[in-house]
Amino acid sequence: MKSKRVLSGVQPTGALHLGNWLGAINNWVELQKTHETFVCVVDLHALTIPHDPKALEENTLTTAALYIACGMDPDQCSIFVQSQITAHSELCWLLNCLTPVNWLERMIQYKEKSIKQGDNVSVGLLDYPVLMAADILLYDADLVPVGEDQKQHLELARDIAQQRVNAKFGDKEKPLLKIPKPLILKEGAKIMSLLDGTKKMSKSDPNENSRITLLDSPDLIAKKIKKAKTDAHLGLEFNNSTRPEANNLLGLYAMLSGLGRDVVEKECSDIGWGKFKPLLADATINAIEPIQKKYYELRNDPTELSQILTNGRFKAEEVAQETLKRVQVALGLLSTDKI
Repeated sequence: MKSKRVLSGVQPTGALHLGNWLGAINNWVELQKTHETFVCVVDLHALTIPHDPKALEENTLTTAALYIACGMDPDQCSIFVQSQITAHSELCWLLNCLTPVNWLERMIQYKEKSIKQGDNVSVGLLDYPVLMAADILLYDADLVPVGEDQKQHLELARDIAQQRVNAKFGDKEKPLLKIPKPLILKEGAKIMSLLDGTKKMSKSDPNENSRITLLDSPDLIAKKIKKAKTDAHLGLEFNNSTRPEANNLLGLYAMLSGLGRDVVEKECSDIGWGKFKPLLADATINAIEPIQKKYYELRNDPTELSQILTNGRFKAEEVAQETLKRVQVALGLLSTDKI
């Protein structure tokens, strides 16, 4: 019997990359074996930045298919699209009415992204942490896998649930909303850019050479690794703060080759970058090949992917509506049962 419930998700704003896979999805694959797991394609969050509607629809399907190709098993977890569960938007509105604006204005990511967007900052950019709180709280999640950059948003969800909902409208012995705990991801949670070993690999980086996506061709992978930033030292090593690129690329090789950190550090302790980069390229291509094979099988059979998402939606809808109704009643909204 599975013990605790876990909720995870990724925005469909471009092809998933090595950081998404090694830093997050690999952990979800393991969690689904021991936890009740809900995995969401959070397409509503993608609306907070300018987007192409056709690309968003395609990227949503791509992201869902890549979840499965990376090892998420529809028989062990529920895979669904956020916008197809209306309770996400409905609970978000209820939480909006209870969340102080100054709580949102102090969010670090809002400050950073609003500077980039200038006068085009939308209400959605300010408010998306509340939608994220609704995503989490709808499913009575016990645990939420998060990286360091998302810990503040999870804390906000916890504060909203505890201080603004449970404390004001709940019962001490039976809280309205479950307070989720963070599950800090293990080694590999932070994969860095190929062009800057001090910055996280990101889909939003304008330079595509900074990341390797899970759908890159072998030739493109080799070219990107060849262009990866290096240093002037001979030999690679871990844990040298003056060599962030060595730490990052050697770490990638350890994970993608399956050899582990001790073995690769010994293997690469006295070789140059010219010899190391082909090793990393081959390991990357071999590791990604089965993911791409499964992905294209799914995309060539849209009926199977559609059925998986439909089944996931039914399971998620049942849980989400139960939570939403509980909150609606507590806040005094008239139930259809009483008409």
